[in-house]
Amino acid sequence: MRTAYLGLTAALALTACTGTTQAPKSASSNTPGPSTAPENPFPSTYTPYPGVPTVIKGATILDGEGGKIENGVVFLSGGKITAVGGPDTPIPADVTVFDGTGKYVTPGVIDIHSHLGDYPSPSVQALSDGNEATGPVTADVWAEHSVWPQDPGFSRALANGGVTALQILPGSANLFGGRGVTLKNVYARTQQGMKFPGAPYSLKMACGENPKRVYGSKGREPSTRMGNIAVDRQTWIKAREYQKKRAANKEQMRDLSMETLADVLEGKILVQNHCYRADEMANVIDMSKEFGYKVTAFHHAVESYKIADLLKANNICSAMWADWYGFKMESYDGIRENIALVQNAGACAIVHSDDENGIQRLNQEAAKAIAAGKRMGINIPEEIAWEWLSYNPAKAMGIADQTGSLKVGKMADVVLWNGNPFSIYTRPERVWIDGALMYDANDPKRRPVSDFELGQIGAGDTK
Repeated sequence: MRTAYLGLTAALALTACTGTTQAPKSASSNTPGPSTAPENPFPSTYTPYPGVPTVIKGATILDGEGGKIENGVVFLSGGKITAVGGPDTPIPADVTVFDGTGKYVTPGVIDIHSHLGDYPSPSVQALSDGNEATGPVTADVWAEHSVWPQDPGFSRALANGGVTALQILPGSANLFGGRGVTLKNVYARTQQGMKFPGAPYSLKMACGENPKRVYGSKGREPSTRMGNIAVDRQTWIKAREYQKKRAANKEQMRDLSMETLADVLEGKILVQNHCYRADEMANVIDMSKEFGYKVTAFHHAVESYKIADLLKANNICSAMWADWYGFKMESYDGIRENIALVQNAGACAIVHSDDENGIQRLNQEAAKAIAAGKRMGINIPEEIAWEWLSYNPAKAMGIADQTGSLKVGKMADVVLWNGNPFSIYTRPERVWIDGALMYDANDPKRRPVSDFELGQIGAGDTK
């Protein structure tokens, strides 16, 4: 087990020696033709950090799927959740044991909407790589090719927020912003070293003010909401034709934008759609049915409460803030009760950040949403609310079979909090990723510091 993080290069030395590179599958496994693409040209090389068999006992367990166990036991071994149960759960001999009395254990926090690495700290123009704002359709770009693994924001999210996985999305200047990537929140020298193994890609789409403002100001389509939908539909028509030719192995040159969109149409890539207003979300749902794709989640979605029944009926999640509203017209009808109302309607609710500071306190954002619901008579138990932070985002990112809840056989992505995680006074005490202890508040040597921060004042700072 590592006992210190002395910087990115030193910390990854062991990984470099023991890790294995997953080679991309050969393109020859596909039907040959000019439009044939390699199946996995930028493969994950993620290798878990080493851990030891560990037991956390005596804590209140929120399992991420609506379950709660008082005075519980969680056993981590071989990078997986080995056992979860009450105080009578057998504890093996010769394991590391942590006393969780008076504390809480949860699955790691998962942020479905982050720009860490693409808009890293320090926030300067030279590092601004999240928006390819050169055309309304840039489905050809991949967010991972802008990810800077040394962004200090990753360690802040781990140490201050208990974040163990996150999805990095391109920005929302464009109708089709490009592919997002899911990462494990560990230090690595390359983005492939952080890349969540087996996670599907997502396509970032956007509607509303951002695309029409960016391109309307340039005197080109779209400059209106009807222009947004028109460009969307025309692009999907092109994508459908590309997909049909590809499926039939007809001659056509590779097109990176169309490859991504064709994979969406075939259900291989998920759709994460930036959208604020209820009427626009309804329009997008109709458009998705016209072209035969599915929206996985609407992001920001400040008016989800107006159409929560429609979202439930179409099995679409809403990734929301607790109380952001009014910073532009399309956010004017945002209300604090949004998350609680979506939950109360039986739809899928997620708390997200879209912010390098907010990602450090998503547990507090969830607490605000619980309080807002309670004020209007909607009482949401804490074990249900934790679904907003782990299982629901995992589901909307296509990784719920691997992480997002404390279930036997899943990745041991676990946080031990020093109190109730819905309290503003509570912080992560320890964080495990794949069973490896990645952060320990009681051990300053186990505080992650990137190469970029070494020698600087405040390196590895926690708040």
